[in-house]
Amino acid sequence: MSLSAYVCVARHGETDWNIAGILQGWTDVPINDQGRRQAYELVGGFSHAKFSKVYSSPLIRSLETAEIIARSLRLEPPETHEGLKERHFGAIQGIPKSELAELNPVLLQQILKRNPAIDFEEGESMDEFADRVLDAIAGIARPNAGRRILAITHGWVMDVITRHIAGLPRTTILNMKRRNGECVWLDVRRESIRAL
Repeated sequence: MSLSAYVCVARHGETDWNIAGILQGWTDVPINDQGRRQAYELVGGFSHAKFSKVYSSPLIRSLETAEIIARSLRLEPPETHEGLKERHFGAIQGIPKSELAELNPVLLQQILKRNPAIDFEEGESMDEFADRVLDAIAGIARPNAGRRILAITHGWVMDVITRHIAGLPRTTILNMKRRNGECVWLDVRRESIRAL
């Protein structure tokens, strides 16, 4: 019988672009002072979690959040995993939502709804993105059976995981958005990913 890995997936700390309403995607934007405070708040909540390892998206907003947590919990520096990156939003990465309201108001409405079925020009399709995320979760869990691990990632990644553990279709629009610093615990065994 295989052991589960217990994976806590958390959204990175706040960035200035989060506040400004700019789609970050794969653009590297650091966390701000509030984001650093959120990372330290996570440390407080994780003091008894007994993590053995920390993983992170390679994007700086996740990596800096993960580094603060790993250092504070006296763990090894985070290991980055490409599969934990945010969805690639293609041509609209870095465009403020206020500007998008003029350029393409229909697209903006879909983004504000967080409609996963949006087709982002030059970006990732929903299936490519969801496959990548779920493969990453299974991949980081595999060598960590019987352990608790932390994975720092992004908002749309959290949406993929939320739909998956709720048994919802990938195209379901969620009526919620994970906050910066919010987390969800997973029980991952072989290829099965369930809420803990």
